Amino acid sequence: MIEQGDRLPAVELEGAEGAFVLSDRKGPLLLYFYPKDDTAGCTREAQDFSALLPEFKALGVDLLGVSKDSTAKHRKFAAKYDLTVPLATDADGVAMEALGVWVEKQLYGRKYMGIDRSTFLFAADGTLFRAWRKVRVPGHAEQVLAVAREMLGT
Repeated sequence: MIEQGDRLPAVELEGAEGAFVLSDRKGPLLLYFYPKDDTAGCTREAQDFSALLPEFKALGVDLLGVSKDSTAKHRKFAAKYDLTVPLATDADGVAMEALGVWVEKQLYGRKYMGIDRSTFLFAADGTLFRAWRKVRVPGHAEQVLAVAREMLGT
């Protein structure tokens, strides 16, 4: 599990423009993991980050939402809700394992593995500045933006 001060893992994700290695990204990065496209909480979170995307960009912070959904499903999801936040696929779960968001969950007494809704803010040098785990969606995007401003001293 990644902790404050750790570096971005060298894992591959599939984005709209093709595959890329996470640790090769330059500049501040906000990485958020969510369980599934087109569900209530995940849709609200993507809409909230999309609404604040211009403010994050003005700070020089890139955003990236990640789930196990395919790139085709991401495109459909983004089109349906006019999302502007970039989405990526971690089909094999390597990034999720590296960041500690692939966890055991329980629903109605049944245990299963799933994605723990989590957000990570990385500084320009690729080190983890702040992590949010077990995220509650209402107000979360605004809270992350405030911490990004704090990190960048604005």
